[in-house]
Amino acid sequence: MPADLAVIGLGHLGLPLAQAATSAGIGTIGYDPDPPAALSGADGPLTATELRRLLSAGFRTTTDPAALGRVRTAVLCAPTPLGEDRAPDLTALADAARTLAAHLRPHTTVILESTAYPGTTEEFLRPLLEEGSGLTAGRDFHLACSPGRHDPGNRTHHYANTPKVIGGLTPACTEAAAAFYGRLTDKVVRARGPREAETAKLLETNYRHINIALMNEMAVFCHDIGVDLWDVIRCAETKPFGFQSFRPGPGVGGHAAPVDPNHYAGTGRSLGHPLRMVELAQEVNDRMPRYVIQRCATLLNEHGKSARGARVLLLGVTYKPDIADQTGSPSREIAARLMELGAHLTYHDPYVHRWNVLDRPVPRADSLYEAAAAADLTVLLQAHRTYDLQGLSVKAQLLLDTRGATPTGAAHRL
Repeated sequence: MPADLAVIGLGHLGLPLAQAATSAGIGTIGYDPDPPAALSGADGPLTATELRRLLSAGFRTTTDPAALGRVRTAVLCAPTPLGEDRAPDLTALADAARTLAAHLRPHTTVILESTAYPGTTEEFLRPLLEEGSGLTAGRDFHLACSPGRHDPGNRTHHYANTPKVIGGLTPACTEAAAAFYGRLTDKVVRARGPREAETAKLLETNYRHINIALMNEMAVFCHDIGVDLWDVIRCAETKPFGFQSFRPGPGVGGHAAPVDPNHYAGTGRSLGHPLRMVELAQEVNDRMPRYVIQRCATLLNEHGKSARGARVLLLGVTYKPDIADQTGSPSREIAARLMELGAHLTYHDPYVHRWNVLDRPVPRADSLYEAAAAADLTVLLQAHRTYDLQGLSVKAQLLLDTRGATPTGAAHRL
């Protein structure tokens, strides 16, 4: 099958795109510096079965950059993780852009899906592509941004029924990108330009984190005053207007971290008006692992036990239910703090078969019920569908539910 599409970066954005394109009959290649690791399936967005189907349908990977010069569409899905300064690290994106630029042909459509600052497409990506290729964006090749919206594990919203926002450098760039995504999705939404598309992603991500932070603050407040927050949420979400329900938890993980674009497009120019709501939300959400530890210590103390020497079982260490991805999961910080307090940890997760914390392997419980019965404290960090929470609440000596997933009265809730 001749390749019509090159997906550059086979991570949490690239593989779902390749899966959707291949299913739509588009000849697709995946370029990644280390494709075997990307396709291992151990901690990725696709299951081993999905990967096998993808490869059997004709998708193939390559480490030969020359292959990028033989496609009509190239989508950049390079990772852009937050650095220590909480600014997106565009190193991998720059490397991918330079590799593509060296082989870029006229009339190719280049699309950025990686999460980045407003202005990245025009001020960061465009110069790299033009300098490396000798071509001019908007004249010799199409350039657009369409931020990724993949939601791992979501059984309702998938690639085909999730609208794609597209902002092109020129109207023709927008239409070229829209023509491509129109083969994959039911609806494309045209933004005014790349900056609007990039900022839409920023708004979506920050909206999620701010609202989770509100619920996390409410969780602490309601516990302190003796109010059942989960019943409060149940009641509040019956309002048919002006309220969208979010849930508290032990922290916020995932690839789409909140960003305060106080440094514009990585140029170091201060905007002078940071997003205070985003900063506060991050502070609140970053405190939640420590709050979980506080609740653990208090519960153990109330039952005549110390955290030091206590046997603690952690259930679910991924950042979302029913997937293997641990990116940004608060479970690692919670485990590390419990270990520093002297607790003896075990864990169970149906999707994670080996887990290291503080460079030490954490023992995995083979028999879930027996482990819960033997533990002084069981902490539910992620409510995977495979867990029989009613049965666990009966077996566990002491159960802290950080997700509000157990039956009312069956466990101590966050």
